[in-house]
Amino acid sequence: MSLQVEKLEKNMAKLTIEVPAEQFVEAIKTAYNKNKNQFNIPGFRKGKAPQAMIEKMYGAEIFYEDAANEILPVSFDAAAKESGLDIVSRPDIDLKQMEKGKPFIYEATVALKPEVTLGEYKGVEVEKAAAEVTDEDVEKELKKVQDQNSRLISVTDRPVADGDQVIIDFDGSVDGQPFDGGQAEDYPLTIGTHSFIDTFEEQLVGKNVGEECEVNVTFPTEYHAENLAGKPAVFKVKINEIKYKELPELNDEFAAEVSEFETLDEYKEDMMKKLLDAKQKQAATENENRVVEKVIENATMEIPEAMINTQINNMINDYARRMQSQGLSLDDYMKYTGMTIEKLGEQMKPQAVKRIETRLVLEAVAKAENIQVSDEAMDAEIEGMAAAYKMERISLKSTWARQKLHI
Repeated sequence: MSLQVEKLEKNMAKLTIEVPAEQFVEAIKTAYNKNKNQFNIPGFRKGKAPQAMIEKMYGAEIFYEDAANEILPVSFDAAAKESGLDIVSRPDIDLKQMEKGKPFIYEATVALKPEVTLGEYKGVEVEKAAAEVTDEDVEKELKKVQDQNSRLISVTDRPVADGDQVIIDFDGSVDGQPFDGGQAEDYPLTIGTHSFIDTFEEQLVGKNVGEECEVNVTFPTEYHAENLAGKPAVFKVKINEIKYKELPELNDEFAAEVSEFETLDEYKEDMMKKLLDAKQKQAATENENRVVEKVIENATMEIPEAMINTQINNMINDYARRMQSQGLSLDDYMKYTGMTIEKLGEQMKPQAVKRIETRLVLEAVAKAENIQVSDEAMDAEIEGMAAAYKMERISLKSTWARQKLHI
């Protein structure tokens, strides 16, 4: 294999890779062995036709694509290693020569890791995030626990009121035609949460159990399903059941039931401590973020678009895996929401750029400070960073650069 490297503008490079003709012939033979069972050639049992016979009937190029797929990954990895370049994107492949008996030649255009010029990074000053807990915060948290321990009581002697949970059947239509997701039976809806579009919930107030009504709403102009955005819709609704939320009284008995404490005052004191601890951790993370953002602001770098696109693709793949773990495919998500891969990528681009900038700057600081750590400490810190920043595992040095940022 021979290699030529040409540095391009904006941290890009072009690798011209030439694979010997005999290797391409071997790759064609491998492709033939993998695919020969797919061919029915008169006079031969299935899978027994010679390679030359198949190529004669279907053309010499019949196995070229599979042969290229055999050669490309292995030859590119070898070329990337030989080049000594710090490649940070998938290669953009341009085939230049693919013919039996001749060298297999292609160009691979790649993004290179940008050089980072650090500005001020030691002792950077930022406005500190506060970590305070008020009595109002405790009461709010207490209300949450109270709500979680409430129970729903069926109502038959009055109509729907704000705050009630109603169990409804509904059948929606736009321009007289039903639409996907516009129908349901025994659907639970809490009035006042505004989880349905427009004034849907408000129009149910005053209706009684068993009553049927029409609800007229208009979809938002920025609605995720483009076929519904901005359009008026009519829902036929039936009220099957009305329930109201009965909250437990906030007293010592409640505290003993939901916690390890005997009195409400003890429970609230413990809640205050836990809220303060959580806010202190949140503030520490926020302060770290602010310092890193300031260091990024002080640094200069030119990030190639191909590097950003690779990061976006990785994020989309991670997103798809998370959705799959919840039983929903990315294709189904796109169909239900009217989203496209292109739109999703555009939404993710700012976060992709931020992740790259953070990683590059922290690695640059680590290099400047010659930071060295043990593998055990590295793994522990990387896991913590990945969780705090919702990022992929960052490199060892970039993580420990934080120590030199005084955060």
